[in-house]
Amino acid sequence: MPRQPRYNLPGLPQHIIQRGNNRQAVFFDRRDYQRYLRDLNEIASATSCEIHAFVLMTNHVHLLATPTASNGISKLMQGLGRRYVAYVNRKYERSGTLWEGRYKASLVAEDSYLLACMRYIELNPVRAGMVEHPGEYRWASYGFNAHGEGCGINLKEHPSYKALIGIGDDPRKKYRELFDSALGVEMMYEIRQSLNSCLVLGNERFKDQIEAQLERKVRHGKVGRPSKKSRLSAMR
Repeated sequence: MPRQPRYNLPGLPQHIIQRGNNRQAVFFDRRDYQRYLRDLNEIASATSCEIHAFVLMTNHVHLLATPTASNGISKLMQGLGRRYVAYVNRKYERSGTLWEGRYKASLVAEDSYLLACMRYIELNPVRAGMVEHPGEYRWASYGFNAHGEGCGINLKEHPSYKALIGIGDDPRKKYRELFDSALGVEMMYEIRQSLNSCLVLGNERFKDQIEAQLERKVRHGKVGRPSKKSRLSAMR
């Protein structure tokens, strides 16, 4: 299957995943996580990318970012990959690749889908059984988005997020309340399928708009309820 071309649409958020080669670890101690975040912060600023959410897992990373300049996401991931791989190879006296091929990214609609994507990202450590609540995991954006706490980088609040937290006396209470209920299995499946296939996450109208703009397909051809096996795998 040919590779999907990258999305080059400044102003629209993208959900990005990059995995370690053969699903092997890419972070080995606390300083590695700190170094990655420092590099991410510097390179995101240099490439005009706004980071809204992230999680650093042992063998992969998730980012939700909006490029404000042409090819911003590609430049971000290329620069970040080169700098962090050089750091790891030098520190651990190794050579060769660290990441598994190209990163994957899906375009995300700026509405409830974006908020669902933020929850999906920040709930990764919970689904992995590493913590019981996302607030217990250090290397993620939940502390900032839910409580305004520092997280190692300068996060940018997306307008969809701002519209949510602008309600009530506690500006972040509404965001925390989203985590009181589970993210639906169908939504998790849709997020995962869109990401792994580098397609678009959003409603049909949004997908129609993107297809008209890019003049190519950005959705799966087959539409329907996922199989029980696929829905169960999305919960992991």
